[in-house]
Amino acid sequence: MSTKDQLLIFPGSASPSFTRAVCKQLRIRPGRCQSRHFSEGNTFVQVGENVRGRDVFLVQSLSFPVNDHLVEMLFYIDAFKRASAKSVTAVIPFFSYGKGDKKDEPRVSIRARVVADCLEAAGVDRIVTMDLHAPQIQGFFRIPVDHLYALPVIAAYFRKKMNTEWVVVAPDVGAAGMANAYAHALGAKTVIAEKVRRDHNEKAVVERIIGHVAGKNALLVDDFTITGGTLIATAERLKKEKANDIYAAVAHGVFTAGTAKKIDASPIKELIMTDTIEHQFEPPSKKVRVVSAASLFAKAIQSIHRQTSVSALFTK
Repeated sequence: MSTKDQLLIFPGSASPSFTRAVCKQLRIRPGRCQSRHFSEGNTFVQVGENVRGRDVFLVQSLSFPVNDHLVEMLFYIDAFKRASAKSVTAVIPFFSYGKGDKKDEPRVSIRARVVADCLEAAGVDRIVTMDLHAPQIQGFFRIPVDHLYALPVIAAYFRKKMNTEWVVVAPDVGAAGMANAYAHALGAKTVIAEKVRRDHNEKAVVERIIGHVAGKNALLVDDFTITGGTLIATAERLKKEKANDIYAAVAHGVFTAGTAKKIDASPIKELIMTDTIEHQFEPPSKKVRVVSAASLFAKAIQSIHRQTSVSALFTK
């Protein structure tokens, strides 16, 4: 294999462990690079490898501190392009600004679109991400976007547990499509929680459950959770509806301070998440289990590099 045919995968400062896990799957070492954040707030990045004529992949979740990691990613993309990389793919396991996907209040920014424009202006050629908050965000980009799903690794975990009757629960109407996909993969039925959120205090109210859950185990699924509020409120409502054991699964677990205590005290028996977010505001709840999405991203990166189809990995 010539030098130009070899993969180059670089870790942003938000995702060094995840990058190592992806590289381990591909039996290569991560590329050398460094980032520094100076005392006055400026960010500096430098690439420590020759990237001329190479396909470059930068792995960076937009996790806390989100804006620092976004700016760092933009600078890395610029550095790769100025160093004559053949192509630059931004691998963004968690695209946190995805929740800013629409103008649903007066005089607000569509933040996901602004971030998409910034990435394109910096020169990125392709995006790889997982479980966007709204799949239509792919349309905010004028470049290819490969949208992966955590379903294969999460469903594989739950198949070992499902020896009784289960339902898959969407915590709101917007998650119904995801819940249907999990239900199909697990041979279960779908139930939908009717949720309202009256302001920005992140407090969800579940007004009713659409479907029958009494006497059944329930699996709550969502793309991400920040405080656990929606999952916990839905789990409490499921208990009122006489559900048996209640599990939850999210692609991305942000878990701000105080979340662990709330999950520990909740009816949720176990909460499964992937390893897309490395920053922890506090030690996670003892109920949290992590499954790795590194193999999904490794396969996607390899397919892109070899110019073969990635579509099989999109399966929900």
